[in-house]
Amino acid sequence: MSVNIPDCPPSLKSIQHYLKTAAEHDSRDPVVAYWCRLHALQVGLKVTEKKTSEETKVLMAIMDWLEEAKKIFKDNEAISSEVVAQAHLENYALKLFLFADKQDQEQNYGKNIVKAFYTAGVIYDVLTTFGDLTDEATQNRKYARWKAAYIHNCLKNGETPVPGPMQSENPGQDDEQSTNDVNQPGTANSQTFGFTNITPATPPVPTVPTSFTNSLPDPNAAMQAASQLPPVPYTPDPNPGGFVPYDPSQQPQPAPSNTFYGDNSTSVAQLSPDQIAKAQKYCKWASSALNYDDIKTAIMNLRNALELLQTGRDPA
Repeated sequence: MSVNIPDCPPSLKSIQHYLKTAAEHDSRDPVVAYWCRLHALQVGLKVTEKKTSEETKVLMAIMDWLEEAKKIFKDNEAISSEVVAQAHLENYALKLFLFADKQDQEQNYGKNIVKAFYTAGVIYDVLTTFGDLTDEATQNRKYARWKAAYIHNCLKNGETPVPGPMQSENPGQDDEQSTNDVNQPGTANSQTFGFTNITPATPPVPTVPTSFTNSLPDPNAAMQAASQLPPVPYTPDPNPGGFVPYDPSQQPQPAPSNTFYGDNSTSVAQLSPDQIAKAQKYCKWASSALNYDDIKTAIMNLRNALELLQTGRDPA
């Protein structure tokens, strides 16, 4: 379907990176394109109460595109169902993140790794459409933003990036302000990668690039690269000194037993509506993982759903 959205005026620069990411996924992944534009619309509507004619034209064009997309993709559950959409975007963002992290660990530096980290961060932003991010997604988003800015600056200055997390002198410092700054009007630069300078001991405040000359890595390649990563289990830490990328395939998994899989098992827990919704999410995440032939993640999510349904305990 055609896209006829006017260029954003300066007051709507905060949504340019969502529209740019959407345009890059129109043919690659229409689901990502749809939710990026929907998130751009939601952010744009909050910019000012009184809209100028230029702002109105852009936002109305996005609305028109979304309405047309809903008709064309009416049979696509990842567009009609928020639960399925959330699982799809979480899986896609994680694949890109793990692909970029593997390239970083192997020191394969170039614009592809910057693009992958950056796009993962954008899609984690879009996921806030469905509510608060999980702790893992929040950490992934912050790390992806910093890493994209750091590697870009190193390449720009002819320096060799250091793989892995930043060695900070202030490990407990919160960078929530950095997250907010990225979404403020005027931080994007449509001509260059407009990142601020970053030193190893200073928490980064990257601005958002809106144009890349290369394309994203293929999702299948990202999935294959992610499956070859060494074990990187996530351990929550209230004052992390570094960052451990989150890999769902490396999380503890309940061992199969007759309690869950025996032929005579009929145990069913009394669940609250929230617990039932979480079990549904596990099933949707498993289905989404199978779309990428990620059997290990699908099995893990199905096991989690079974344990929650039969015991009432959330294994996550």
